[in-house]
Parts: sequence; structure tokens; C-alpha cells
Amino acid sequence: MESSRLEQFKEYRRIAGIDEIGRRYFAMNAFDGILTMIGVLMGSLIGRIADPFIVIYTGLTTSVAMGISGFWGAYMTEAAERKHELAELEQAMLRDLSDSKQARAGKFAVVVVSIIDGLSPLLAGFVVILPFFLAVARVDIQVCYYASLGIAMLMLFALGMFLANIARDNLIRSGIRMLFAGLVCVGLSYALGVAGGH
Repeated sequence: MESSRLEQFKEYRRIAGIDEIGRRYFAMNAFDGILTMIGVLMGSLIGRIADPFIVIYTGLTTSVAMGISGFWGAYMTEAAERKHELAELEQAMLRDLSDSKQARAGKFAVVVVSIIDGLSPLLAGFVVILPFFLAVARVDIQVCYYASLGIAMLMLFALGMFLANIARDNLIRSGIRMLFAGLVCVGLSYALGVAGGH
């Protein structure tokens, strides 16, 4: 029973092209989650926030909001696209496909892709702010800021390598390109802080 269900899911995955779409959603939303958290960190650092709980709460609520946004947005968009594709297929085949394998695969894809879209920024953001849980245990908060920024940069580099692996591109070059986006975010945040008198 369990193996037949697994085979069914594998078939749905193949029919709906979930692997490719899932990778795309994962990469885009993890990237957004990391960069957003860099913005939160830089804003807190420039604003001289010394209470780790404020950074944790801000980071977690931002990550949760991004997760809900990702899940909801992907669900609505993907469901609309799948219905549109099925309607076009029904029109071409001149028959109702609402109970077909294609329809079931499409519904399966909507759920899986939405989960990936929601979880990727949520988990990425959570990982970035992990050092602040150490600040609660009396670790210097400045160390936590720099550790979190370092983790964010490493995650961006790893994400670039992940995408390069899919594209069979140069791993290091792709990692550096992604890392550059994080450095630009840090630089602009710092410039805004200086312009604002901090």
C-alpha cells in the first residue's frame, strides 16, 4: 500500500514537472529570505539594537510573514495556472479531465510547490538568525550580528553553487555572483544608515 502510494507520487511528480518548478521556487524564495534577513540585521545593527530578543522576534515574524506570503501566493498562482492548463487540454481533447491522472497530478503539484515556496524563506531566515539565540546565553551581541551576516553570506554562496550545479556552470563563479548580491544589500543598508545620521 505504502509503496504503491509512493509510486503514484513519483508519477505525479513526473507528469506535473514538480522537480524543475520546485527547484526554481526553492532558489528564488530562499534567496529572498536570506536577503530580507540581511536587511533586518543591518537595520538592527545600524539602529544599535542590543536586545537579542528584539532581533529574534523581528527576524522570526519577518520569516513567518514571508513563509505565509510564499505559501499563499504560490498556492493561488499555481492553482490558477494548473486549472488553465487543464482547461486548455480539455478543450483540445474535447472531454472532461477533472478526474484524470493529469488533474490529480496538477493538484498534487500545487500543494508540494506551495509548501516549498512557503518553507524556503522561512527556514532560510531562521538559520540566519540562529546566532542570536546564543546572545540570550550572554554571548556578545556584536559577535552574533557578524556571525549571522557571515552565515547569510555562506548561504548565498551555497545557493549560487546549487544553481550552478543544476546549470552545469562554474560553481565558484556562480557562488560569488550570489554572494555579491548580499554584499550590495549590506552596502546599501550601511549607506542608508549613514544618510540617516546613524
